Amino acid sequence: MSATRPTFSRALALVAVATVLALGGAAQQSSAEQASAAPNRVVMQVSDGDLGKWNLALNNARNLQADLGAANVEIEIVAYGPGLGMLKRDSAVASRIDEALISGVKIVACENTMRAQKLAPSDMLPSIGYVGAGVVEIMQRQQQGWSYLRP
Repeated sequence: MSATRPTFSRALALVAVATVLALGGAAQQSSAEQASAAPNRVVMQVSDGDLGKWNLALNNARNLQADLGAANVEIEIVAYGPGLGMLKRDSAVASRIDEALISGVKIVACENTMRAQKLAPSDMLPSIGYVGAGVVEIMQRQQQGWSYLRP
């Protein structure tokens, strides 16, 4: 009987280890599934009037969509201060902004900056959106868990 007891204990221990490993694997799988299901949301700040900065922001948006899939990422570009100039009707990047908007990127102009620069929506590209204050929009997006990029 003493020979049976260690074998039974050993078998019981193996069952316990297998159960722990199985539960741990399920927890890891659940975490991995949750991570892949987590939304990819990025808010970008463009507050420079530099054409290069705008092209970089638009390239970043295109690359995010290409790498993650356009349906798997929400992108918002917030323009204020000198960066607002690239959202005017005569913008040097107007066609690229239109492409980004068509691909699902949200591009918004700060109304505070528009008032300061005496700009009206009629001065701006027709498909963009508007927010009251660009810095508040960025802050709120970050509070909502969005990633922040400043090209």
